[in-house]
Amino acid sequence: MTGTPQRDPAPHAPGTREDTPPRDLVGIGIGPFNLSLAALAHGIPDGLDAAFYEQRPAFHWHPGLLIEGATLQVPFLADLVTLADPASPWSFLSYLRSRGRLFPFYFAEKFHIQRAEYDAYCRWVSDQLPGLHFGHQVDSVRWNPDRSLFEVDFTRLAPDGEAEALGRTYTRNIALGVGTEPYVPEPLRPLADAPAVPVFHSADYLTHRDQLLAAGHITVIGSGQSGAEIFLDLLRARPTGAEKIHWLARTEAFAPMEYSKLGLEHFTPDYTRYFHALPEAVRDGLVPRQWQLHKGIDADTIAAIHDELYRRTLHGGWPDAVLTPGVRVRTAGRVATTKVELHLEHVQQGTRSRLTTDAVVLATGYRERPLGRILAGLDPYLRHDASGRPRIDTEFRIVLDGSVTGSVYVQNAEKHTHGVGAPDLGLAAWRSAAILNSLTGKEPYPLPRRTAFTSFGLERQEAPHVPAQAGTLTPLTGTR
Repeated sequence: MTGTPQRDPAPHAPGTREDTPPRDLVGIGIGPFNLSLAALAHGIPDGLDAAFYEQRPAFHWHPGLLIEGATLQVPFLADLVTLADPASPWSFLSYLRSRGRLFPFYFAEKFHIQRAEYDAYCRWVSDQLPGLHFGHQVDSVRWNPDRSLFEVDFTRLAPDGEAEALGRTYTRNIALGVGTEPYVPEPLRPLADAPAVPVFHSADYLTHRDQLLAAGHITVIGSGQSGAEIFLDLLRARPTGAEKIHWLARTEAFAPMEYSKLGLEHFTPDYTRYFHALPEAVRDGLVPRQWQLHKGIDADTIAAIHDELYRRTLHGGWPDAVLTPGVRVRTAGRVATTKVELHLEHVQQGTRSRLTTDAVVLATGYRERPLGRILAGLDPYLRHDASGRPRIDTEFRIVLDGSVTGSVYVQNAEKHTHGVGAPDLGLAAWRSAAILNSLTGKEPYPLPRRTAFTSFGLERQEAPHVPAQAGTLTPLTGTR
């Protein structure tokens, strides 16, 4: 077709010529999880021919939410590599050393680092780690039965985002790390897509912060950490007595994140294995009930919000801020060109109301990015569960037809099979190591046999290829 670059295995795309040896691994997407995989793959002693492709021109981690002072909800040890390889040159402590900041960090005594610092650390890794190809959009993945290899077609993009050249590479294995995408509830999608109406997802908060602060009245929707941080940031920036902010949430309370030490054991390999072994219907019912494990608010943020609201009562009166949980948005529309009218329903009261506002921030979270487009070429080989989702085995491989000898691994697309730990940074290094152990058929990264004090079931779920521990309980059959 005229004006379209032709697929050409040219020198600009290493590994694309048919006579070039295939790669061991091609990663699609370079977020924290595939960046972790690339860093650990780089450390395999026998070497691994790996390449990772990302459409964006450079690494950026939630740039719209790098609010000043906002911290990670996991300790700094949950970096890209440490929990699998503490001696890796790509650890957060190695980053600090390279910047001459080890002693300041030591004296700061900070177990939880700022989001902006985590973003800077990941960019430091991505700038130095070989085998990363930014500005490359993966277009399709196919299985070539004649060569027993995957074909990966991609487009190299110019700085302005236009297609510059096409390429193809062959690989034995693939790792999908395409990440998540902002979720906008159905009633608000028409408004979020309308440029004249200030309705923004929290992913773009900092881009529109000045516009939001200039609005007469602001509504924040969503009770998770992002909603809390945005509400607090807006509150601090508005004048006392004229805050004019509503904070609405569907949850029954602005609740704290489950952060007890035993509660955190839900983010261990032990729980991941237990969850994977449960029946599909049980898993599907369990995930929504565990929302406080990953959708609650950090206790320090809740305290800071209350402190700020309390400070504004010191001279009498109450702040003009309304915090209402248990509310869902039924419908939404535009009023007087630039205003938004939200039609609300309080679930417990069974009452309905309307709220007119000048701007809306949707802190409504993220959803796993659909894999249908990228995996369309593999559809005949895919095996699905009862809900039509890809089946994923214990080693994070999509279950494919037995004729496919290669593996497609997934990162942060397996919550339905591996539980609430799938998007958690604390499991990134362990999952990457598990993938590399599976891919190589060896054990370049020895992993712990047990990671939790909690026994999540009567029958303990052991790591693959690990002997059962002594003293396990014998399941009882039948009833009395």
